[in-house]
Amino acid sequence: MGGSCAQRRPARRPQVLFPFLLPLFYRALCEPIRYSIPEELAEGSVVGNLAKDLGLGVLEVSARKLRVSAEKLLFKVDAESGDLLVKDRIDREQICKERRICELQLEAVVENPLNIFHIIVVVEDINDHAPQFDKDEINLEISESVSPGVGTILDLAKDPDISMNSLSKYQLSPNEYFSLVVKDNSDGGKYPELVLKKTLDRETQSAHYLVLTALDGGVPPRSGTAQIRILVVDANDNPPVFSQDVYRVSLGEDSPPGTSVLMVSASDKDEGFNAEITYSFFGVDDKVQHVFSLDSTTGSIITQQPLDFEDVERYTVDVEAKDRGSLSARCKVIIEILDKNDNNPEITITSLSDEILEDSHPGMVVALFKTRDRDSRENGEVTCNLSRYVPFQIHSSSNNYYKLVTDGTLDREQTPEYNVTITATDKGKPPLSSSITITLHITDVNDNAPVFQQSAYLVHVPENNPPGASIAQVSASDPDLGPNGHVSYSIVASDLEPRTLSSYVSVSAQSGVVFAQRAFDHEQLRAFQLTLQARDQGSPALSANVSLRVLVGDRNDNAPRVLYPTLGPDGSALFDTVPRAAQPGYLVTKVVAVDADSGHNAWLSYHVLQASEPGLFSLGLRTGEVRTARALGDRDAARQRLLVAVRDGGQPPLSATATLLLVFADSLQEALPDLSDRPMPSDPQAELQFYLVVALALISVLFLLAVILAIALRLRRSSSPAAGGCFGSVLCSKSGPEIPPNYSEGTLPYSYNLCVAHTGKTEFNFLKCSEPLHSTQDIVCGDSPGALIPLQGGSNLTSHPETLTLVSFVFVSSVIVY
Repeated sequence: MGGSCAQRRPARRPQVLFPFLLPLFYRALCEPIRYSIPEELAEGSVVGNLAKDLGLGVLEVSARKLRVSAEKLLFKVDAESGDLLVKDRIDREQICKERRICELQLEAVVENPLNIFHIIVVVEDINDHAPQFDKDEINLEISESVSPGVGTILDLAKDPDISMNSLSKYQLSPNEYFSLVVKDNSDGGKYPELVLKKTLDRETQSAHYLVLTALDGGVPPRSGTAQIRILVVDANDNPPVFSQDVYRVSLGEDSPPGTSVLMVSASDKDEGFNAEITYSFFGVDDKVQHVFSLDSTTGSIITQQPLDFEDVERYTVDVEAKDRGSLSARCKVIIEILDKNDNNPEITITSLSDEILEDSHPGMVVALFKTRDRDSRENGEVTCNLSRYVPFQIHSSSNNYYKLVTDGTLDREQTPEYNVTITATDKGKPPLSSSITITLHITDVNDNAPVFQQSAYLVHVPENNPPGASIAQVSASDPDLGPNGHVSYSIVASDLEPRTLSSYVSVSAQSGVVFAQRAFDHEQLRAFQLTLQARDQGSPALSANVSLRVLVGDRNDNAPRVLYPTLGPDGSALFDTVPRAAQPGYLVTKVVAVDADSGHNAWLSYHVLQASEPGLFSLGLRTGEVRTARALGDRDAARQRLLVAVRDGGQPPLSATATLLLVFADSLQEALPDLSDRPMPSDPQAELQFYLVVALALISVLFLLAVILAIALRLRRSSSPAAGGCFGSVLCSKSGPEIPPNYSEGTLPYSYNLCVAHTGKTEFNFLKCSEPLHSTQDIVCGDSPGALIPLQGGSNLTSHPETLTLVSFVFVSSVIVY
């Protein structure tokens, strides 16, 4: 049935480049696939196995969307077998008219990759039409004076079939007066001529009736008949004669109706009535008679309708001239229609890609289209171009087929779709053009990572924030589409402990809102840093990181804390001694306080709330130093009390208070009587001191008993060395030997170490400690009670005979110092 160059497969050595170049050179490599079928095949008849001829497998027919296209789709492809089937009635005479060779041009289109193959289906004629005369009856008038051998041309029979199936011969019914002669036209056709064999005699027979039969060459042959009615008239022995046997004229297709084409002319040698000639079309179909009109008197041919070169390129018309005696002559008029550039090019999109990825490489075919211009020669030559700059270009394929391919980088985020206008222009003068606009949608790929709105984020969060509150929001945008542009957020790093990170902050994966999971404390955590990640849902996913630094702001939520003076275990204030001869400005002590807050909230100020003698002491506003404002007067009490307030700089400010008890004395012994005095009526611990005095008396009795016991023991162990001891330091308070922390400024509490030695007399004196005595604390010894000698705690006090360890005395001394 047909052949295909698709079966001639190329060599396999250039495995990559050749398959892509093959469609471009297809026309140069092979001829179209040709099939031949008879006309009037039944619908569904198989023309040929197109898939096999193209070298395609059965499974590839559907996968590669094999299909055919034509101006009038008379065929279709079976999606299962790949056969080319008849889709509609094929009438060769209707499709190809009078053309000897009837070829139908088809295009087979396959996709993945896009390609096109040309198919020619030759439609062969069958004898499906019988010859037919224009009229069922032919009326002739023949003069009786006509000599035998004179012929009269008869009407032609028409058979639209061609070759052997076309009109083959004419036959005339048997008679004695007439015979039939078949002659050839200049265009190869045949026409019958009735020839007189015997002189007519009107008086004998005024009319003759014959049957003219036209036969074609089909097997079996078909025929058509016409009745010939011949009336015998009086003599008219000269027929008309045309000046030319064939008239030729050229006429532009843009000629308006009413344009004169030409004028035929015939003459008759007869005279009078027999020389009057009338003109008429002979054997012309109705369509031609609608286009042209013939003046029966003058022989002028005039157009009646617009002409179209694309419909009919040439008209061949037979004109008959007949005199009054029914003698006639015929001539042929050939009218050539000249083409004008009156048809715009036509653009037909044969295939369009549904998906164009934005990362497509240049040269990828996105559409196939063809052009058609019904004009001829230069008027029908078409060039295609794109009306404006787009990243595409047109490649000519073959036979007015074109490919639209990519010619640059595509970016869906900048241009999601392209409206590509293809303009086809012919080479006529003036040129005509037409345009078609196709919309190409670019498919997104994940080629953009999320981008944060800021390069880094800095957030200030006040401390004591409510847990679960939003403290910040990060936002990243991704210009990609769908899942490729859907961004989720997460925390990927932090300077906090990984195990505790989730207890501090969290981030919403959808909105990027950062939440505090707990209340922050500026005093514990002043700042921390997070690394947040925005990640899209593409494959592979793209991400971006940004740093978020959180600064925890301070609030005035901590009151000042007094470090010195400290309070005893029972909450009572400590005493400080002041020399009686202290001059104005003498540093008595220093109130030391701290505030856990920072900044202005930790800026402390010191204020005197209450004083026994308001003008005796001054207090440093920022330092907390207590100094004498004037010398001690005779009327001033030896015991003074100051109530100091420490305020911070917050709003509202927070404060704490400290009570200072100051005793004017030059030595500890001098201060002890003042300590045993009745406190001032305003002192809230007066009752407590009363009980202390009573306890002191009881302890003194116990002390005497202990001394007696010690003397008795010594007498018993006369050989034992005298024992002495130095006792640990005693703070001037009831709280025992506790020393507050060391501070860079201020006056610390005084401490005293009392040493008691037995000298052979029944009395106790302050003695200097012997050199072997060591301690990390300070000891007051000898005649100068202010002298401090270090004592190492690792020494054994009982190893020196000049010291005496009396625990009771130490306890009594501690109480007395307080």
